[in-house]
Amino acid sequence: MTKISKEEIIKLAAISNIKIMPDEIEPLAQQLEEVLTYAVRVTDLAADVQEPSTKNVNVLREDFIVATDPELVRAQAPACEHDFFVVPAVLENEK
Repeated sequence: MTKISKEEIIKLAAISNIKIMPDEIEPLAQQLEEVLTYAVRVTDLAADVQEPSTKNVNVLREDFIVATDPELVRAQAPACEHDFFVVPAVLENEK
């Protein structure tokens, strides 16, 4: 792991709007190096783990299609225009 310089600590403090004293720079650099070293170790270990993807998997029931009359669905909506539901605007159109 590369050593974190005093200049980098001062720049990070300035970006973060944190006031640090000159005697705090060296211990802070050491702590940040330890955190980054640990993060690298965790990343290396996590790269070896093969977990099955559970994204977009429905484990509760089988999906099935139910034929429905669209007119019955639109009749329950507060407002429709042609084949679409009318809803309040979420984003304003600024031109």
